[in-house]
Amino acid sequence: MKLGYCSITWGGVVGHAQGVTSVKDLFYLTHGSMREAVQDIASVGYQGVEMFDGNLADYAENPDELKEILATAGVELTSVYTGANFIYADILPDELHRIHRAAELAAAFGAERLVVGGGARRAAGTTDDDYRRLGEALDKVTDIAESFGLSASYHPHLSTIVESPEELDRLMPLTRIGFCPDTAHLAAGGADPAAVIRKYADRIQHVHLKDFEKDPFNFLPLGQGELDFPDIIAAIRESGYDSWLMVELDNYDGDPREAAALSKKYLENLLSH
Repeated sequence: MKLGYCSITWGGVVGHAQGVTSVKDLFYLTHGSMREAVQDIASVGYQGVEMFDGNLADYAENPDELKEILATAGVELTSVYTGANFIYADILPDELHRIHRAAELAAAFGAERLVVGGGARRAAGTTDDDYRRLGEALDKVTDIAESFGLSASYHPHLSTIVESPEELDRLMPLTRIGFCPDTAHLAAGGADPAAVIRKYADRIQHVHLKDFEKDPFNFLPLGQGELDFPDIIAAIRESGYDSWLMVELDNYDGDPREAAALSKKYLENLLSH
């Protein structure tokens, strides 16, 4: 298995301000230097990087700059992350327009995977129809990704209608999209990550690894929290998945490179057994 790292730690995650008034422009962004992120990720030995759609869009008019950043560091762009509400019929065409753009950019910069989160929680409460709409939208995302030669996977995420294992079970029969388990989001939603990985072993197309502690709530470098990563890695191996393991850390109080190095050392030691 190859090891990669997500660029989110170099600045955290925000949404593009223009998207407040134009849904088609609501990209995710990391407010940090992608050059610094890629150089740091490469310097501790990761082979790949995952970026947000909005950070790729920043290079749309100057693609050679990002290609040079990746090539100089010797790092692949493995995957691109995006998301949407998916349950509101009126805005879905504009959301899919943006996802089409994300997939187009991902392919242009050499990525092989599109990862999406989403499924809005309504103020009035979630309905069964919301899961149907989400499932149908994710099938359209899969079609878009495949049209650019990408595989698509769904990432359960806190604050969406797919937080808990029960909610994931409601969604999965309604869509053919692949599955991207995120160990910390699954745990925070009340699941045993290894058990979920075993349950949906045949759907796994991508993997996000990060550690987690419940009290106080915090995402952490691998080996610094309470998750059972030996069992998680065993479950991944049992599934037959043998590709990119993407380490992710949403925020970190210290040096993001240091956090990446901590996770790399822990994961390499775990994989050597």
